[in-house]
Amino acid sequence: MPPAAILDVDGTLVDTNYQHVIAWYRAFRRHDILLPLWRIHRHIGMGGDQLVGALAGEEIERERGDDIRAAEKELYVELIGEVEPFEGARGLIETLKERGHKVVLASSAKAEEIDHYLDLLDARELADGWTTSADVEATKPHPDLVVAAVEKAGGGEAVMVGDTPWDCESARGAGVPTVCVLTGGFSEQELVDAGAVAVFESIAQLADRLDETPLA
Repeated sequence: MPPAAILDVDGTLVDTNYQHVIAWYRAFRRHDILLPLWRIHRHIGMGGDQLVGALAGEEIERERGDDIRAAEKELYVELIGEVEPFEGARGLIETLKERGHKVVLASSAKAEEIDHYLDLLDARELADGWTTSADVEATKPHPDLVVAAVEKAGGGEAVMVGDTPWDCESARGAGVPTVCVLTGGFSEQELVDAGAVAVFESIAQLADRLDETPLA
């Protein structure tokens, strides 16, 4: 069997990273914590249960972490209508399926967000499965998400497709290689340094060059 394709969703299949930056910025600001946008962006791709402490410190995480996360969720919902799939996202899923791969969409977002993305991608009947926040105890960079996605694919060999260093770190912890795209706003060198075995400009370019990856 070809390896399963574990596809990150936010920033990889759908263009969400900068909306999340704005939502986190406003959520922290609502709690009188002013963070520069560039610092928040450096942590996008990390799960919300990890991000608050990483950006604002463990004391803020203990005292206000849940409230900040709740605010981010509310604020992101106001922006989700602006989210669009990346060009070629559904085509990549179709190509992978045609080549015999099982495809699982890997996300630690809430179920309602994943439902929205599945509809945007028209992938509900195409993908073999997907994960949500209910499937993981600890989010990226912990390996739980990738492990859960591989289990939904039936186990065995797998390849992660992502857009951030946190995807690479999470996959590495699960023993899975990562192929990355630049659509998350991280540089090729950063992704390679984090462990990406190949980096492509876009999902469309990756689909054209699958034979240059472990998904060959």
